Amino acid sequence: MEIICESCQSKFRIADEKLPKDKTAFLKCPKCKNRISVAPVAKDAGGTGQPDIEEDFFSFDEDESDGYDASDKPFDFVEEEGKTALLCELDPMLKKTILPVLDVLEYHVTEVTNSREALKNMRYHSYDLIVVNEYFDAKNPDANGVLIYLERLNMSIRRNVFVALITRRFRTMDHMAAFQKSVNIIVNVDNISDFDKILRRGMADFGIFYQAYKDCLT
Repeated sequence: MEIICESCQSKFRIADEKLPKDKTAFLKCPKCKNRISVAPVAKDAGGTGQPDIEEDFFSFDEDESDGYDASDKPFDFVEEEGKTALLCELDPMLKKTILPVLDVLEYHVTEVTNSREALKNMRYHSYDLIVVNEYFDAKNPDANGVLIYLERLNMSIRRNVFVALITRRFRTMDHMAAFQKSVNIIVNVDNISDFDKILRRGMADFGIFYQAYKDCLT
């Protein structure tokens, strides 16, 4: 089904099987965040079999209201100057290495199990650090919903988020690969034991890179 946002006129395609058959679905435009209502899909309508990536950015809301829900907030309280991190990693062995590092660096960590949960948390909170595996909730690393969301994030928000990509395809600290994937640093799984040193080095470079710009803003 092709969906057109009435606000920004962007066109998106989403597989029919992803939409409720007997009730109206409420989606959010991934570009302008406008709320779009979609009538129930006819029972005889078939999907294309090739859903576009954009479907991962929609928030389905079967209720007609889109009210505030405190249970959706990732943190009840974070002290002043407190740092927050989002961990999008399912491998328990990798998490066993990553989590202690984030704890030592005094991050308040949110762990998620799928892309929809990650996007839901990012809806309510702008994280200082996001650690994401390229295969997190994705069979195709180039169709990773979290990475695509971050790539399309408004730059005024994105430049304040440090993104570390866990991968098997690229070399650790491969700057060209990081640029291509729109992340701040690449960490190869083979070097995960040095995650602490790699992350500290990457964040130090990140701070130096944006220091002049932030000083001008101040």
